[in-house]
Amino acid sequence: MKDICMIIGGQSVRAHPDECFERLDPLSGEVASRAPAASVQDARDAVDAGAAAFPAWAAMGPSARRTLLLAGARELAARCDEFTDLMARETGASRLWAEFNVHLAENMLIEAASLTTQIGGEVIPSDQAGSLSLALRVPAGVVLAIAPWNAPVILGVRSLAIALACGNTVVMKASELCPATHGLIVEALNCAGLPAGVLNFITNAPQDAEAVVEAMIAHPAVRRINFTGSTRVGKLIAETCARYLKPSVLELGGKAPLLVLDDANIDAAVDAACFGAFMNSGQICMSTERLVVDRQVADEFVAKLAYKTSRLPKGDPRIHADRPTVLGAVVDRATLARCNALIADALAQGATLVCGGVGDSLIMQATLLDHVTERMRLYSEESFGPVKGIVRVAGVEAAIACANDNPYGLSAAVFGNDVARALGVAKRIDTGICHINGPTVHDEAQMPFGGVKGSGWGRFGGKAGIDAFTELRWMTIQTTPREYPF
Repeated sequence: MKDICMIIGGQSVRAHPDECFERLDPLSGEVASRAPAASVQDARDAVDAGAAAFPAWAAMGPSARRTLLLAGARELAARCDEFTDLMARETGASRLWAEFNVHLAENMLIEAASLTTQIGGEVIPSDQAGSLSLALRVPAGVVLAIAPWNAPVILGVRSLAIALACGNTVVMKASELCPATHGLIVEALNCAGLPAGVLNFITNAPQDAEAVVEAMIAHPAVRRINFTGSTRVGKLIAETCARYLKPSVLELGGKAPLLVLDDANIDAAVDAACFGAFMNSGQICMSTERLVVDRQVADEFVAKLAYKTSRLPKGDPRIHADRPTVLGAVVDRATLARCNALIADALAQGATLVCGGVGDSLIMQATLLDHVTERMRLYSEESFGPVKGIVRVAGVEAAIACANDNPYGLSAAVFGNDVARALGVAKRIDTGICHINGPTVHDEAQMPFGGVKGSGWGRFGGKAGIDAFTELRWMTIQTTPREYPF
């Protein structure tokens, strides 16, 4: 059991009053971690610490910030085994997924470090004689970072890396489902030498989340909020930000379609579909949720995908840490119940079970259901688990219509050998991300990551992240005497 503290102003602290909450191992039911249950005052104290550290951090030269972020990347990578153990115990994640988390998070810190010297601006031609007119990107202030449990190292680091590179200070609010995993990120970065108060860390009991989050959003020093999680909670965050006129970056739910056109390379599409649908047991915002397959190639695609899917290795990630495991445990029994209900509903309304089925363990089997239609819950609801539906369509227009027939718009994929044709299809899919002949699950540190519609707004990553976590200021310098009308 991992007993953790919050970090406020560079100090390890308990909650006031000294109350804690526990995260249980989803498989054993034993206590995986114990964390402070922050009060509203603790949350305000964390923001105050960030505000106090902001002037010096914002004024620090870019090379100095870059050096600290690179040191943080090394510290993070050095803790790979500890992250793997914590992710298995707090979220049921496999070693494969945990190691990928650490690898990509390390790259995100390296990319953020490289951006410290790219936070620029421009000179804008002015009609005023002798006026040098500048548009400058400057740090915003304190950033509130709220990360989820499903890719805890990737999304935890993403929530703060570019914000720090731009000269902001950060308060990271951990997920209640993986407080120790998120705490290890902050520990690594602070051990790398971040000045006290630049990166603060808050944990809260589930029942206190709304009050703690609102207290921080309301704080005058908080100038940006980023949240990754469900669309339901994202709407609540957005409403709170609107009340206090605070800009936000929101990356929310998804129903990522993978389109298999009639000229697709079926073997390549099968490999991408299996990876995109079942990596981390389908608990990724970009997970392939809807397989949209042209009827001309559907039989071959379904047969090959069923063969590959039915052979995916699964097991307890705490016991089988020494061997490859694709399907670890889903995060809780609510996920098991939701997935079982989606299977039962689809079967009751005429879907065909291709492989898998209803389960009674958190180590769920990968499940495929064919002939899914819009009458079934699985057609429109995000499973966020290893249960995926196959929709057979007649032609390109029907495939595009099916891909867009949902309230989400995060990631998508199109498979077709005629790349020009596939690109034309991709352009008509209403998502923030679309991959041609590649999986829906794909992320790189330098890419502008985010969605549209019910999947949120704003972008993480690369230069788009600079825009998200800085203010654009217009400044002028009058270089010659100026004439006035009176």
